[in-house]
Amino acid sequence: MLHYRLDGPEGGPPLVLGPSLGTSLRVWEPQLAALSRTFRVLRFDLPGHGGSGPIGVRTVDDLAERVLEVAGAAGFGDFHYAGISLGGAIGATLAVRHPARVRSLAMICSSARFGEPAAWRERAGLVRARGTAALLDATAARWFAGPADQALLDDLAGTDDAGYAACCDALAGYDLRGALPGITAPTLVLAGRDDPATPPAHARELADGIPRATLVEVAGAAHLAGVDQPAAVTSALLAHLPDTPGMSVRREVLGDAHVDRAIARTTAFTRDFQDLITRYAWGEIWTRPGLDRRTRSCVTLTALVARGHLDELAMHVRAALRNGLAPDEIGEVLLQCAIYCGVPAANAAFAVAQRVLEGESP
Repeated sequence: MLHYRLDGPEGGPPLVLGPSLGTSLRVWEPQLAALSRTFRVLRFDLPGHGGSGPIGVRTVDDLAERVLEVAGAAGFGDFHYAGISLGGAIGATLAVRHPARVRSLAMICSSARFGEPAAWRERAGLVRARGTAALLDATAARWFAGPADQALLDDLAGTDDAGYAACCDALAGYDLRGALPGITAPTLVLAGRDDPATPPAHARELADGIPRATLVEVAGAAHLAGVDQPAAVTSALLAHLPDTPGMSVRREVLGDAHVDRAIARTTAFTRDFQDLITRYAWGEIWTRPGLDRRTRSCVTLTALVARGHLDELAMHVRAALRNGLAPDEIGEVLLQCAIYCGVPAANAAFAVAQRVLEGESP
């Protein structure tokens, strides 16, 4: 059985994290703290990688079956899945072959087909002849857009040659392009803009082929995007995972486009604030049973007018439309504000609301 590790609350929604070729479960450490606050996180090592022995596999389907073994050992029935590169291919294969098991899917710097089979067989032959040490210099340039993570390069150097080569052979036979329309799980496709191994064109092919997939491109990131840009990748995952507290409500009220833009702008400096807003504003207040969403929109519009927060007001005029308020009702709220918040404040608010309403359908 593959080596695996569990983190997070025992009763949390199950989440499986798949690593990329040549790395260990350590590759997910930049995201682990944020994900394990909510999810029961299972990280595994590929055959011959990290703590896994050189278990015999021939195809990506074989690897997918091995992942189902460890998921079963951990007590997971169905689960969320996120994977990097080969790890993403394993997840896509699970979503195609075992759709009832995959609640949601995230493919990070991955592909439906990783180039020509001959190139993978050539790499497998090189590793069998000279070991993974022969790959170190070229791999560092592919993996990282910024400073190299030496611990991950050490993982590559310590990977069993036979296990690594077997995974190369599995990639040589992997081609899921024709099966992408059959993936029904909600899917996030994330690309590093500076990734030479699976450039953004690979991600766009995935996003075009998988029904209703969301595509996110991360600047300043190579093949290990979660290491190069940990905050952006963490935020994208938290926004995508349906069981993240508050995120589904945030998307329903503000819309996917707004939330995706906020995620794309997230940095290490703003990550905790984005997490706070999602958990408490959307996961605690907007989900309380005492008021319906129409009423909450009325209250929110009034508060924003009173405080003069016009940028936020434009966003919440759009949200009010989604929550079922008609333009005339929004106008009534602003008229009420003119009496209790002041005519100048309401005047500015009407100007903002009119610009929004002219570009929005009720």
